[in-house]
Amino acid sequence: MSLDKVSNLEWIVPYNYLPEQFNNRKDIFDEWEELARSCEFTLGPKVAEFEKNFATFVGAEFCIATNNGTDALILALKALGIKSGDEVITVPNSFYATTGAIVACGATPVFIDVDARYQMDASLLEGAISSKTRAILPVYWGGAAPDMKAIIDVANRHNLVVVEDACMGIGGTHRAVSQGRFGQIGAFSMHPLKSLNVMGDGGMLVTDDENLYKWMLQYRNHGMKDRDHIAMWGVNMRLQTLQAIVANIELPKVPQIIKNRNQNADYLDTALRSLAPRVITPERKSYDVETYSLYMVLCEDRDELVKYLKGKKIDAKIHYPIPLHLQEAALNLGYKQGSFPNAESQAKNIITLPVHQFLDQRQLHYMVDCIQEFYL
Repeated sequence: MSLDKVSNLEWIVPYNYLPEQFNNRKDIFDEWEELARSCEFTLGPKVAEFEKNFATFVGAEFCIATNNGTDALILALKALGIKSGDEVITVPNSFYATTGAIVACGATPVFIDVDARYQMDASLLEGAISSKTRAILPVYWGGAAPDMKAIIDVANRHNLVVVEDACMGIGGTHRAVSQGRFGQIGAFSMHPLKSLNVMGDGGMLVTDDENLYKWMLQYRNHGMKDRDHIAMWGVNMRLQTLQAIVANIELPKVPQIIKNRNQNADYLDTALRSLAPRVITPERKSYDVETYSLYMVLCEDRDELVKYLKGKKIDAKIHYPIPLHLQEAALNLGYKQGSFPNAESQAKNIITLPVHQFLDQRQLHYMVDCIQEFYL
């Protein structure tokens, strides 16, 4: 795609790639039409097929498809017995759903700071553990991995469970293991801008524990044993069959998507390192494969840069300008400005640049040129 051809579009370098991804929808619509003829709209073989396919994809024994990634997190925590009076340790720089899931279970979120890679700082875990701590909820923020070995070691020493928020981690690996495969349960999202996305919302849970699997399977479907009997008071967290069809079609494309995103990220990393210290790229671990659901760097004069790039028709974003512990919803937790210096500093300087699989070299080069022009 040449810049001349896209000059009349809203963005020369768009952040949203969905119009290109779903430009040819015939294969999806053909299966939707078949579904309409079968009338198997609730769960059914298409959902079961996707659950089997995704379990194989990440190397898990069991997968449960849910309505969205938030439901997946809530279901995981409930399955592990997290309830009112419990504390769950997590990070303050994630999307709201991570902490919201903890609160939805009646538990109290306890934050610890992040490291220079925007990931949970495992060295701070011991100091945050109390007699009420029941679980650790690390986040694969942006599609990169925290130090899961260190996190699991702490959890094992203190008899804590680990739920992984791998909502941005589909297709990523950590030390040659799929993201979301280190704790008792891993949670994933198929929000439209994830590496595996559907035409709406969707989520998944994976586990190797058959008892947890059976409990979550039942709770997801109102606690029903069968049509006429319930074993527990559950809720409806089912993945829509329409979205399972989309997920089955898109799942085989994920490895190439991750490969393309990594190539684009490598290009940006190499080009932007020349602007240090005004632009700081995080350390990349050679033993990991990131998904680059978000490509984030720290920038001097961030707000001015975002405004400048948007003026150049580059759709830069900020994830996020206000950490969770400083949000209005978190006032009751007792945190204040300065509680988590790294997360707060990053929130003031972080920028997200488009890195998706549909960008071409001219778009990447144009974006780098504009950033260099801003600073030089």
